Amino acid sequence: MSAVVREARLSDSPLSVDRLLALVADPEVGGVALFVGVVRVHDEGLAVRSLDYSQHPGADRALRECAERVAAAHDVRHLAIEHRVGHLEVGDLAVVVAVGAVHRGPALAACADLIDTVKAQVPIWKEQVMASGESTWVGLPDASDADR
Repeated sequence: MSAVVREARLSDSPLSVDRLLALVADPEVGGVALFVGVVRVHDEGLAVRSLDYSQHPGADRALRECAERVAAAHDVRHLAIEHRVGHLEVGDLAVVVAVGAVHRGPALAACADLIDTVKAQVPIWKEQVMASGESTWVGLPDASDADR
């Protein structure tokens, strides 16, 4: 049986770990891997107050394509990912990945592969507001990529 991507979406609402875990539940699943990305209070030694995620109009499609590629590359049954966009405070959930497989090894591998692939390939950018009031952007495309 090929893996099923149960969900791959961007959301401006708070994320639910329980909801994504339920999406990968199955009597055949013996291992569930979960990754939860949380907004932390610092970045490279600088205090963070909040952040805002922005997305390219094609980010939903890119997220779905990443999820489908990862699902096809691993021996897993179900996969779900949801990424927040918009304004987030320290402690808010930024991304949740859940993967269900017959065994833990493939679930863990697919979970790690998916979050790494999404961070590298999905056009989502974050503006961090620092405690100093300054802001910094993370993940913006290189200016040389603008014409691609």
